[in-house]
Amino acid sequence: MQHTLEEFLRALRAADVKVSPAEAIDAARTAATVGYADRELFKDALCATLAKSREEVARFDATFETFFARGEVSLPPPPDGGAARDGDGDAPGVADSALAQMLLTGDAAALAQAMEAAADRAGVAEIRLSTQRSRLARRLLDEMGLAEIEQIIAGARKLPELQGVAERLDAARRALAAQAQAFVERQHALYAAGSGRQLREEMLAKKALNADGGIDPVDLAMMQALVKRMAKRLADRYSRRRHTANRGHLDVRKTLRKSVAHGGVPFEIEWKVKKVDKPSIVAICDVSKSVAAAAQFLLTFLYSLNEVVDRLDAYAFSGRLIPVNAILDDNGVEGAILKVLQTIGFQQTDYGKALEDFVENHIDRVDRHTTVIVLGDGRSNFADPRLDLMHLIQQRARAVIWLNPEPESYWGQGDSVMYRYARFTHVAKTCNTLGQLERIIEDVLRTYSAH
Repeated sequence: MQHTLEEFLRALRAADVKVSPAEAIDAARTAATVGYADRELFKDALCATLAKSREEVARFDATFETFFARGEVSLPPPPDGGAARDGDGDAPGVADSALAQMLLTGDAAALAQAMEAAADRAGVAEIRLSTQRSRLARRLLDEMGLAEIEQIIAGARKLPELQGVAERLDAARRALAAQAQAFVERQHALYAAGSGRQLREEMLAKKALNADGGIDPVDLAMMQALVKRMAKRLADRYSRRRHTANRGHLDVRKTLRKSVAHGGVPFEIEWKVKKVDKPSIVAICDVSKSVAAAAQFLLTFLYSLNEVVDRLDAYAFSGRLIPVNAILDDNGVEGAILKVLQTIGFQQTDYGKALEDFVENHIDRVDRHTTVIVLGDGRSNFADPRLDLMHLIQQRARAVIWLNPEPESYWGQGDSVMYRYARFTHVAKTCNTLGQLERIIEDVLRTYSAH
């Protein structure tokens, strides 16, 4: 059963239930303690050992039921209550084929065991793509001996007295093929569904946020979920970094100083602590049509980092600039962009005016602990870009990062003043995919770890 348990743990990992090597050892000990006889006890004990959240409990339950489902192979009922007819053995090859005898007698339990053994030999559990299902189902049947059955059927059809044997074997062959396909489908659900999702997410992480024609609604929903998972992954990583920093290293001088009160015995250990600040972020987002999608994903990303961000102040503009924290709180990130567009949309983009509004009403939100993230294409419609205000923001902030959805080859063309703004930033990068956005936000978080 150790191999079965290892395969189950692999299925759990594919279902996004994280199982570490230490947890795998705990699972083996749990299985050895409770045994396999009581299915519900075994399931509950493993769930308590491995599932660490409500979501993981749900995924554990679904994976357990799929993995340990053992439906019998459904075959046409054999004649005479389960015994093969006299003369069946006269069909060429029947006596030498264990599979033919199981099919003719309708031994479903033996067929189920034979199918699992053949699946191991065929490597069905290694399935990764949905396109592999048909090929692996055929390989599974071949490992069971389907070629022999097809030869027996062909030979029996040549003899009139064996037509009944041929028909029964042919019906059983079709039923067996359907069961093999269902078996492979179950393995795909266990081991490959996560791979397919991962491949899809990798493609979406590279999808242009300002693609012509917009983003398909199905893709949009998946990308919203993906960006939240990206943010959670970064939050977990950054929290671990903070925890490591807080443990620090032995502070020898402070420890020796404290030991004086105890006759030189270091009863009180002092540790060096590396200070790690929580980020304070000001996000200024252009929500004009060309960059609204990118703004939505940036705000989703930042709002999903609430565990590690000390303060987030979000602002949006097309012509005039407004604070949007309250709008985000009331409508959620998904509905906030529409609400913002209803408030300030359909205006001619004016970066200079937006900077005036920000400096006049909100500049006190920027200090030496603040990272300012500007998202926009830097196209000012030939209005005054107010570079002096951009310079002021740069002087007050810890860092200014400009994310531009357009490729750098477009900067400076037409009404773009991106290169002029870039002089007053610490980082100016093209950011047009979720993958690029994740890397840039991670860089921001990393800068708050003292070196």
